[in-house]
Amino acid sequence: MLGYITRRILVMVPTLIAISVITFVIIQLPPGDYLSTMLAELQSQGEKVDPARIEALKIQYGLDKTMVEQYFLWAFGLLHGDFGFSFEYQLPVTDVVGDRVFLTVVLNFSTIVFIWLISFPIGIYSATRQYSIGDYGLTFIGFIGLATPNFLLALVLLYFANVWFGTSIGGLMDPSYIDKPWTFDKIVSVLEHLWVPVVVIGTSGTAAMIRRLRANLLDELQKQYYVTAKAKGLGPFRALIKYPLRMSLNPFVADIGNMLPQVISGSAVVSMVLSLPTTGPMLIEALRSQDMYLAGSFLMFLAMLTVFGMFISDLALAWLDPRIRLGGGANR
Repeated sequence: MLGYITRRILVMVPTLIAISVITFVIIQLPPGDYLSTMLAELQSQGEKVDPARIEALKIQYGLDKTMVEQYFLWAFGLLHGDFGFSFEYQLPVTDVVGDRVFLTVVLNFSTIVFIWLISFPIGIYSATRQYSIGDYGLTFIGFIGLATPNFLLALVLLYFANVWFGTSIGGLMDPSYIDKPWTFDKIVSVLEHLWVPVVVIGTSGTAAMIRRLRANLLDELQKQYYVTAKAKGLGPFRALIKYPLRMSLNPFVADIGNMLPQVISGSAVVSMVLSLPTTGPMLIEALRSQDMYLAGSFLMFLAMLTVFGMFISDLALAWLDPRIRLGGGANR
């Protein structure tokens, strides 16, 4: 195990270096930079901008240097915990993403809990009662959840939340609490607004997980070890929990690598429709305005979470399923 962990950590380092290079190059591919884009927008509005002022800002932010020099300055800053300066917000990147990351984690962690609490009981029920009326009904509802666009469901729920409960449209809290210290009333306001995006984002995820869990369980329920366990007198529920369900969890444990960055990035489209102050719209706006340090540092942070999540999922899979060998190569 120790040798496997060491090898994986050694592989993670060049992987992150390669991702940082690719990320920085892709962000730099569009012509111009943030300052030239801002200059073009001001000129299109009929405003005059002193070119000398723009050149001074380029020197101040290091945009006058070559791409290679800019990359090494950025990468050196990342190693020291300096994620750069956001041109759009005129603040350090860490200050820009701070509050947004917290609200994004709250939103998406709640969504993950919602998905698991809803999908696991339904998936187990559908698999153990295959082709029953309940199975057909839940399958039909699941297909509706997969087919319904998130942005359309968001608009519908926003309307009903405002009409039935008087919840203000958009955002994760009442506008009066924005930029205010955290209090009990502010937390209550967040909870009142939280259920709409949780249901919207979690609907498609719940439907997909139900189908996957049902398919995995149906495959495991036909295997001999489950039949033998029941033949030896093990109760149906205990046999189900101890063996088939445990083996069916492999794909979900493997998804930890994708789950960690999703908790941070969130659903960008839904966040924009609901006007949520999360990191998804912030990343899209940073890419649009070529705010390269904000976009690059945030993408690099997501890459680090993905690599670390895959490492955790591999260890969890080896612990969950004894058929998986970390050393590679099964014994013959």
